[in-house]
Amino acid sequence: MRINVEDVRREKARRNLIDYAKRIYPGNVWKSFHLVYYQVLDMFAKEQIKNLIITMPPQHGKSEGSTRILPSYVLGDRPDTKIAIASYSSTFAKKFNRQVQRIISSEEYDKIFPETFLADSPKANQSSAYVQTSEEFEIVDKKGSLKAIGRNGSLTGDPVDLMIMDDLYKSSIEGNSPVIRKQVTDLYTSVIQKRLHNNSQQLIVFTRWHEEDLIGFIEETSDYVECGSFEEILEAIRDNPDVWIKINFEAIKESNKTEFDSREMDCALWEERHGIKKLKTERKRNEHEFNCMNQGNPMSKEGLLYGEFKRYSKIPARVIKKGNCTDTADKGKDYLNSVCYDVVLDDNNEKRILVTDMVYNQEAMKINEEKVPLMLSRCRTREMHIESNNGGEGFGRRIEEAATLVEVLPFHQSGNKESRIITNNTGVTKYIEFPIDWEERFPEHHKHVTKYKRDFIANTYHDCADVLTMIYEKEILEEYDVLV
Repeated sequence: MRINVEDVRREKARRNLIDYAKRIYPGNVWKSFHLVYYQVLDMFAKEQIKNLIITMPPQHGKSEGSTRILPSYVLGDRPDTKIAIASYSSTFAKKFNRQVQRIISSEEYDKIFPETFLADSPKANQSSAYVQTSEEFEIVDKKGSLKAIGRNGSLTGDPVDLMIMDDLYKSSIEGNSPVIRKQVTDLYTSVIQKRLHNNSQQLIVFTRWHEEDLIGFIEETSDYVECGSFEEILEAIRDNPDVWIKINFEAIKESNKTEFDSREMDCALWEERHGIKKLKTERKRNEHEFNCMNQGNPMSKEGLLYGEFKRYSKIPARVIKKGNCTDTADKGKDYLNSVCYDVVLDDNNEKRILVTDMVYNQEAMKINEEKVPLMLSRCRTREMHIESNNGGEGFGRRIEEAATLVEVLPFHQSGNKESRIITNNTGVTKYIEFPIDWEERFPEHHKHVTKYKRDFIANTYHDCADVLTMIYEKEILEEYDVLV
């Protein structure tokens, strides 16, 4: 029996998103990052991934894959799926809708998915019974549909099985507007989430403009894992099927090599289209905007207070002190921060301060009255400095009762917090070191420290920076009588 090559290729297109994309857009150029992108989208299409965030530089094929090819493929593979697309305006969202309709109405699509067609198809005998507009269309004889809404739109009627959010911010002006950012968050919490059910899927793809955009909101309020390999994705969803999988494609390679991105440092993602010379010129013009749009990094390093912290892998033998500094929560949303550390001497008899453990949370004081003594015992701490302001002295007495080997030394902090933190930031990064797996052991503390801004009032939490400053003051400045 003679094998029909075209039938084989169309069968492959039915089974795999990248083969489908190549049939729908045969003239496209496919780079290595495109292949990774479509493989991840294929996992999403096959319902292996439930919640997915992908950030990619502009003009690299992001929307073509996520908001044109993906929904048309899903409606062919799973024609009963109810899909919704949200974008910054209804006009832009309708554009996606029409493009998906054109794909479904094409001759090639009909050969790949003959059972999926729209009301205007010659196959539809009762076309008037099915909706087909620029805002919404339904699949004839199936339950599937696609609805497109703008940022101020609504989702009424049936639940949504698959939600795609693409470019919810039009520009940097919108992304940097607190009013617009609140509109987007309200759209997500008050409109979109109300239409999702237990098995609904969510895909977010857009250019980042601000750390408090929707992606930042989800990172603050949900479990997420940034992945660089398929094994990392599989491991993450094995542990938690509802976890958000996040993948970032940098325009200029700055991170370590991964399975998804094996470029050498300082190489462009798509040299033929957006070369390294062009990208570096763009970065010189506006580094902050470039880092947002092209690197998926909405926090410019120029705006951060702390540089890179040193890391250690083991404690040296010359430990001269095992200390702790603690600051209790001043207000309801503040964090209690209690940090244990070893003071060690290097080969030149210079001090190093190695953070060994910490309690950093917003839990009730009674809970921390148990957690902190246990940590002090584990770390064999002998001296604890605690700020006596706002109940700290009482907390210190209870710790002293529970950890009898620890000398608790309350002190009153009279210096201005902002001045202390800003003035001493260089010394903090020079002397204080964290464990090599800092971000895994203390993820919330790591996030708050590494994103702490020079603009003091722009920070939500100061507890982490305050205690690091306190450690530096107690172990370095007070010894030399230069405390300010």
